[in-house]
Amino acid sequence: MKILFIFNAEPYNGTDVAWNGLRLAKNLFERGEEVRIFLMNDSVDLARDCNKKPENYDNDLVAMLKEMFNNGVKLKVCGTCQARCGIYKNEPYFDPEIKSTMNDLANWVQDSDKILTF
Repeated sequence: MKILFIFNAEPYNGTDVAWNGLRLAKNLFERGEEVRIFLMNDSVDLARDCNKKPENYDNDLVAMLKEMFNNGVKLKVCGTCQARCGIYKNEPYFDPEIKSTMNDLANWVQDSDKILTF
């Protein structure tokens, strides 16, 4: 099954929304599902090495996402949002190949069995 996760929220915003979404995506990937993650709006900071875990936060979400990506989870990040969104506007993504477009997201939406948003 192809499962698409669309993230929108800032990673370290005082809630566990991003962390729980990543945990679910990782769990499903480990069960053998094809997991795709698309980051847009302020969630693009999840794909930036400059985004460091706050002292009062237990989990390094950037490291978590990067590990998932390196293990085979498909990841795309909104190219337009790179300059417009997040605390770290205009900072590069941790891998230039993940920079993407709305057209790529539309293709993933059409080709996914389930879509979840966080």
